[in-house]
Amino acid sequence: MTDIQLYSQISSLPNELKKEVSDFVEFLKHKSKAKKKIKERQFGCAKGFFKMSPDFDEPLDDFKEYM
Repeated sequence: MTDIQLYSQISSLPNELKKEVSDFVEFLKHKSKAKKKIKERQFGCAKGFFKMSPDFDEPLDDFKEYM
């Protein structure tokens, strides 16, 4: 569909439907802008955010009977 065909179809609509088309166009513009804002995460960006205890790999006392 060309721009001229689209324009002629929109111009033949009643005013209340033209308002709905206008609102939908604004919604589509906002939706496309929201997708562009997502940026790729950088490796190591959470470095220092988590701290593990030195005995993390040690067996737990609760599971001694199963080992």
